[in-house]
Amino acid sequence: MTELSKPTYVVGHRNPDTDSICSAIGYAYFQQVRGVNAVAARVGKINSETKFVLETLGFVPPELITDLYPRVKDIMQSEVVTAGPKDTLRDLGRIMRQHKVKSVPVVDEKRFMTGVVTVGDLANLYFDELQMQDLSQAGVDFTGVLKALEGSLLCGDNLERKVAGRVHIAAGSHSLIQKFVSANDIVLVGDRKNAQLTCLDCGISCLVVTGNVKVDEEVIQKAARLGVLVIESAHDTYTCARLINQSIPLEMVMRKEVITFKPTDLVTDIKKIVADTNYRVYPVVENGKLVGAIHRDKLIVQERTKVILVDHNESGQAVEGIEEAQIIEIIDHHRLGGLQTSEPIFIRHEPVGCTATIVANMYWHRNITIPSNIAGLLLAAILSDTVLFKSPTCTDKDQRTAKQLAELAQLDVHGFGMSILKAGASIKGMSTADIIANDIKEFQIGDYRMTIGQISVMDADEVLSIKEELQQSMEALRQKENYDMVLLMVTDILNEGTHLVYIGQPVSLLKQAFGSEGKERVLYLPGVMSRKKQIIPPMSEAARI
Repeated sequence: MTELSKPTYVVGHRNPDTDSICSAIGYAYFQQVRGVNAVAARVGKINSETKFVLETLGFVPPELITDLYPRVKDIMQSEVVTAGPKDTLRDLGRIMRQHKVKSVPVVDEKRFMTGVVTVGDLANLYFDELQMQDLSQAGVDFTGVLKALEGSLLCGDNLERKVAGRVHIAAGSHSLIQKFVSANDIVLVGDRKNAQLTCLDCGISCLVVTGNVKVDEEVIQKAARLGVLVIESAHDTYTCARLINQSIPLEMVMRKEVITFKPTDLVTDIKKIVADTNYRVYPVVENGKLVGAIHRDKLIVQERTKVILVDHNESGQAVEGIEEAQIIEIIDHHRLGGLQTSEPIFIRHEPVGCTATIVANMYWHRNITIPSNIAGLLLAAILSDTVLFKSPTCTDKDQRTAKQLAELAQLDVHGFGMSILKAGASIKGMSTADIIANDIKEFQIGDYRMTIGQISVMDADEVLSIKEELQQSMEALRQKENYDMVLLMVTDILNEGTHLVYIGQPVSLLKQAFGSEGKERVLYLPGVMSRKKQIIPPMSEAARI
């Protein structure tokens, strides 16, 4: 069976905003049209503004991915050859030959894992074959014996009862047979009527006549009187002796202590276990049930998850484990942030106000039709990121693109834009942690590691009235993540200005960048709407001094 190719994730930054989510969805569709198995993803909760946009346009939130560290589920094989606990060693041999496998998990009818049998286990059983002759300890029933011998039942019934004796070959004299054969044993004998009758006199439970010979009626009648099973097999005596040992059910010989992994286990965590134990195959179990298996070779040649980054290009803003993934494209409108790749990749980087502007123009450049709902998403992203064209990051290209998208989506730019901004402007029901994380990004500015969030509101006083609680939560975040500074832009949409709430050091960096450090760790910046264009550049320049 041909396996489907693994998806390529199109993903925005941590704590995603509307542009990050909508551009991911829009660019994933763009790739799908071009034949790529692309899936839109997100790294964090959907904020209220983005939730409004998705619900209005009929979209569900993209798939949530918490990290890109390879897990067992990424390298496991879902289709696994298995055997049942009641299957015999002979059944197992057929399974291994047919499927060319050397390790077989044993599962019950509901696929609950009960054990495993390997070629190595079978080799050990082969060398212990003399001890295997006592089938009374092996849980074998006569149905299994008959099946293993590929024989015909000539006399008797109740094949479900367990074997209670040993297996013998009646190759000697009358007195020798009486010496070694005991009650309840199974005896293999060829074309020797007298030996067959002698065995019956010993109180055996089953007589196996080998070599495809005709069994005398006297033997059958006597066996019937004594309640002895008579099985006829076409195989010779030596072969029957070997085959009968293969009637043992797997539940009696399987290894019950099995090293298994869960689908969510990190590959890095299991490598040492695999190296120390050196098995070929390891079952993957979830809630007790077998869901797959991993081959040790897969750990050596491991296919990395392919990702396309939108609306960011800095490792501090990317999904955890980005270094383990294969970045194949970057579509962004921010400063270059130092991400490294192992090979050349496609990058579309433009100084515009929104990633969605770039995505929309890529559709038109490739002559790909933008569906109306996708057009609405991309329009929403532009209106959000440019704050309805008020942000200094907004360009003529953003406005032209928004106008074309509005026509395709049949939406009023101003009306739709105001409804989006209002949806994101309310802090009702939000905790201080939610407000801080609303649209937060990490930056390395000079020698300082900091994070800057932004929330756009209609009434900045509503947020500033809880600034002490906000600063407490910001300090907790700073200590937890070991940031030098945590900043929050409270951007007033109507008055077109930002109250910069901050915590941490160096405060002197703010004074150098903006000429003031404000009061009570709040700095008002009139006319400032953009983190990218009006906050990061002056702070980066100040850090160089």
